[in-house]
Amino acid sequence: MPQDAPGSDKEEFAPRRPNRLISEKSPYLLQHAYNPVDWHPWGEEAFEEARREDKPVFLSVGYSTCHWCHVMAHESFQDPLVADLMNQAFVSIKVDREERPDIDQVYMRVCQMMTGRGGWPLTVIMTADKKPFFSATYIPKKGRFGQMGMMELVPRIKDLWETNRAELLRSADQVVDHLRPYPPADQGQKLDVSTLDRAYQALVETFDLENAGFGRAPKFPTPHNLMFLLRYWRRSKDSFALEMAEATLQAMRQGGIYDQVGYGFHRYSTDQEWLVPHFEKMLPDQSLLALAYLEAYQATGKQIYSVASREILEFVQREMASPEGGFYSALDADSEGVEGKFYLWRAEELNDLLDAMEQRLFFRLFELKGNFLGSKILRMSSSLEDAAAVLQLSEQELAEKLKIMRRKLFYAREKRVRPMRDELILTDYNGLMIAALARAAQVCNDDGYAQAARSAADFFLEKVRTPDGRLFHRYKDGPGVQGNLDDYAFMVWGLIELYEAAFDSKYLRMALDLNRAMIDHFWDDRAGGLFFTADDSESLLLRQKEVYDGAVPSGNSVAMLNLLRLSHLTGMPELEERAAAIARAFSGVISRQSLGRAMFMCALEFILGSPTEVVVAGEPGEQGTEEMLMALRSRFFPSMVVLLAGEELKGIADFAIAMSKVEDKAAAYICAGYRCELPTTRPKEMLGILERALDGASLRRASSRRPPEE
Repeated sequence: MPQDAPGSDKEEFAPRRPNRLISEKSPYLLQHAYNPVDWHPWGEEAFEEARREDKPVFLSVGYSTCHWCHVMAHESFQDPLVADLMNQAFVSIKVDREERPDIDQVYMRVCQMMTGRGGWPLTVIMTADKKPFFSATYIPKKGRFGQMGMMELVPRIKDLWETNRAELLRSADQVVDHLRPYPPADQGQKLDVSTLDRAYQALVETFDLENAGFGRAPKFPTPHNLMFLLRYWRRSKDSFALEMAEATLQAMRQGGIYDQVGYGFHRYSTDQEWLVPHFEKMLPDQSLLALAYLEAYQATGKQIYSVASREILEFVQREMASPEGGFYSALDADSEGVEGKFYLWRAEELNDLLDAMEQRLFFRLFELKGNFLGSKILRMSSSLEDAAAVLQLSEQELAEKLKIMRRKLFYAREKRVRPMRDELILTDYNGLMIAALARAAQVCNDDGYAQAARSAADFFLEKVRTPDGRLFHRYKDGPGVQGNLDDYAFMVWGLIELYEAAFDSKYLRMALDLNRAMIDHFWDDRAGGLFFTADDSESLLLRQKEVYDGAVPSGNSVAMLNLLRLSHLTGMPELEERAAAIARAFSGVISRQSLGRAMFMCALEFILGSPTEVVVAGEPGEQGTEEMLMALRSRFFPSMVVLLAGEELKGIADFAIAMSKVEDKAAAYICAGYRCELPTTRPKEMLGILERALDGASLRRASSRRPPEE
């Protein structure tokens, strides 16, 4: 969508003269290019001006689809009175958190340390040498309910800078002193099955028995929690782990957090019931949720999860795919200046669109809830199965009728003013989507998903890399911004999944190459683990190293799982040793606090279970080969890696080259728990071997638990 599309900031304020942001490529920065605030992009020029003019720096961090960023922009940054105050007092810098997550991470940590909370828009006031002395999130134009507004805050800071600067500088030095590299070097804690048990128990204690999900409002999907629960259930046979995962997946799919007309998930639920969402849609949420639903389908065989994953990917391919092959970042929550307006409905609208019979069916399945100036949120009130029974229809018949009704609503909604789309193409986000598409190709036996994953991967490998093979972070009219840890870890994840979907060895080779570059430039030689920024990145206040999962899992946890999978795919033990070093680096913090580290637990579960290598020897596309692969993909074996034997693996998985068909039939060679079985040509026998290996791992886990104290 062009930057002057309806609903954008630029359209309403285009008569103003542009500021320095007009030359940027970030959609978020361009939204502020016509503000009367004299914005600078992040760079040495801005800090040099602050030094020259003896002013503090006002840093504002946000992103293009952030609702409260829009509110603060309209309320303050587009207001001439506020802008005049800011221009007199500060050198002002705008940063897009999507484009510069390294800057965002550092100053978000500052905000959380200073205020006990974080979020966007992020406001930080600092010295010209980047030392912060004030931080906040959203600030209103005028003070209210005890909160100082911009009209009061800016003159107050200006006065303090001129009359009591020593106190501000002392405060800034104290903030910097309190910033410590995270996590500390507290290795030596033993990570074992009890670590997984503690993580599971922490989720049990925060589970919402009434509404599903974890914790109170606002409630985030956090699909990596569900992925861990599925793994924990698979190994431990604890049925409540599966019940929590399924209840959450079903509650979200039926709630207002899900777009019941056009598909795809909104950012989070503002309430406990999954009803009222923050209406923004972001690419990584779609990717991770699609993966969670696909894994639930493998674990249970229930079609509702397969359908949900297909719907999510349909939305992504329809509305977020770029012509280049990659995927855009996000859709705004707002349209026409109102959050959620595009997605809300009135009962009379639905009655006009549907005939009497359709209305009867539709309102058996759905209900309108809430009240947004007369419009309401659409959510499912009944499962397809229950509604079909009441209406005396088959599920298939009701599903077909529902498809027709949804199509009517969809085309009616398309006539509305659409939310803005953030057309940054980000490497980390796309790595996750490649992983989701490649997994869907395997689980749903749909080559279309594999082709979409190939197209995105090839685009990044050809167009979004430096001449020496390293990754850029973003693409917008060309590549730019140095890649961070998440870019490498998430893209390697996607390439591993793509290899197992297409068995094209170039993707496995590239995964190894990018993994090597990641280790070379992000590894902490002193304490182990991976920094978020590279060794040759811009120097900020600190170089962070994180294992905490936010809306997306931590780069260290994903990298740890990648290393384990690559080690078993290639037979390179040094990769598993590197994964063990990541585990040691974070063992102290993991032992103290397991909640919020679900992806780390997925990696730990991989290695504490029964890591299994399956090499299928057979011709690609041959019936016997395809039967073997379909059998493997029909079950949930999260600690399994799969190779297709052949000469193209030379130099990356030499052990698999010599494996051949047995009696001219496709054969599976299985090694589980570091020991190998005789090959089999029968898919059913192959699954039996894998199940026995898993059962053996479960028994070993059970015996490793301490008996209860008497």
